[in-house]
Amino acid sequence: MVLVKNTGKAAFAAMPVFGDDEGDENATAEGARIFILLPDEDEGWSLRFIAGPFFSAAYAANDIIPADEIPDRVRELLFVPTRCEEDWLTDQLQVLLGKLTQAAGIGERMPDYESQAAKGAGPEAVFPVAFIGRDKPIH
Repeated sequence: MVLVKNTGKAAFAAMPVFGDDEGDENATAEGARIFILLPDEDEGWSLRFIAGPFFSAAYAANDIIPADEIPDRVRELLFVPTRCEEDWLTDQLQVLLGKLTQAAGIGERMPDYESQAAKGAGPEAVFPVAFIGRDKPIH
């Protein structure tokens, strides 16, 4: 946090979020919590906390936390120096993570989600009712 105040550059930390099968060793992350320290003219720096599922433009949290309200457990995280542009904060979580890691110089290990073609089912696709969680159709 001193780094952000002294250099005027951003830093970030991220934590994966797992679903109900967290105890499963083959479980994959369903989303993330991202903590971005940003330079702040008034306070020196502030924390942007963004959390939510991957592949969704809807965030579960998108808060600005003043420096004096940041919990100790967040202060103990390992933050990586990066840069962050305001318009990045409206991207899907996995795209935001990709941009933050690339700006930090560690992005070559992240997939390029932004340029991947979107996939969807065609109009001929039919999903069984059981597939969407219903045993019987509603009459």
